[in-house]
Amino acid sequence: MENRNYDIAQLLQMQACTHCQACAGVCPAVAGSLDGKLSAIWRIEALGRILKRRTDFWRRVFRLKPPSPEELRAFSETVFRCTLCGNCRRVCPVGIDLTRLWHSLRRDLVDSEAYPGKIDMILKNMTESHNVFGEDNEERAGWVEDMPDAPDHGYVKDRADIVYFTGCVSSFFPMARQIPMALVRIFDAAGVDFTLLGEEEWCCGFPLLGAGLGGHLGALMENNLHAVKARGAKQVVFACPSCYRMWQEHYPPGVGISHVTEFLSGLVNSGRLPLHELDLTVTYHDPCDLGRGAGEYDAPRDILRAIPGIRFVELARNRGDCSCCGGGGNLEMIDAGLSAKIAANKIEEVRATGAQAVVTACQQCVRTMTTYVKRNKVPIQVMDIVQLLHRSVAGGDDKDRGQAG
Repeated sequence: MENRNYDIAQLLQMQACTHCQACAGVCPAVAGSLDGKLSAIWRIEALGRILKRRTDFWRRVFRLKPPSPEELRAFSETVFRCTLCGNCRRVCPVGIDLTRLWHSLRRDLVDSEAYPGKIDMILKNMTESHNVFGEDNEERAGWVEDMPDAPDHGYVKDRADIVYFTGCVSSFFPMARQIPMALVRIFDAAGVDFTLLGEEEWCCGFPLLGAGLGGHLGALMENNLHAVKARGAKQVVFACPSCYRMWQEHYPPGVGISHVTEFLSGLVNSGRLPLHELDLTVTYHDPCDLGRGAGEYDAPRDILRAIPGIRFVELARNRGDCSCCGGGGNLEMIDAGLSAKIAANKIEEVRATGAQAVVTACQQCVRTMTTYVKRNKVPIQVMDIVQLLHRSVAGGDDKDRGQAG
């Protein structure tokens, strides 16, 4: 097979690697597994050898044999045990775009038929059900039915200024459904004209990109863009950083987009939300796709500092240096045990702050950290910043409390 999944810039960047091992020092998969083969430096060196063995010139001159299917499958076990958190890219002293390289590498391994079996399940679910979990997509707005005060239209309207793109995790996972419930109540309190897409919302496509299946994005993107434009919306708001980043980097321009922390920060600063005092010490976990991926660090902190009574303490590693929760890169599907070990390291860092709660701005982070604290009975609340803000807007009502261990 040819090395067609890599462009010239990537091939040149690989040659610029100084083997400094800075990437290994910040890798959550290495820290969780204690396996150096999961580091970026090991992966990039192994990839370099594979590319040479698949190139006619190197094979002829040095009599190299192409890598066997067994070798590629063994290599793929290290490639897909990665959260795609982007910290290796951040610390690379020569500026190698490692995140983009990992996406190309995963696509290469899929094309080479050397990948974990769960990748087939992801493609099947996305193709048949239009969501990564294989759930009935007609139930995407089913969480509204659990709201006793929901309007008759269920927040699905023909026209609106704002589309709230809910995302797969909040739509289908019970522990994350409190996030969209809290957000629509905030929107109602601020008088925001918004709508859900309901079953017309399909997955944004981010899981396909992380699975090396980027060639299958077209139908999903076309559907979502059509559904948004049909409602005459001026803006799409995302509570999921991965959805936001996907639209930011891969969808064609033509509609305004914002992460919910940016949108809510505007509502708070304009005085459109009544904020009541909360007696709580919190720390904040920067989601990988919102922080390192999209560059948004300030809006969530602005919201936290605006809530009366909140005592905010930073994690030892924060903003661009924030460590991953273990929920990215489809890792939970590929290696749930490693994902849990990464979450354990995250929660230990949270506990070291003395905070009563860890707040984030990502449903997947909430789900990953909540799963760990519940299973291990850790006395820490985990919640999305939307839930915390709604608690303040609602006057400290306990009904929207984040999960506690």
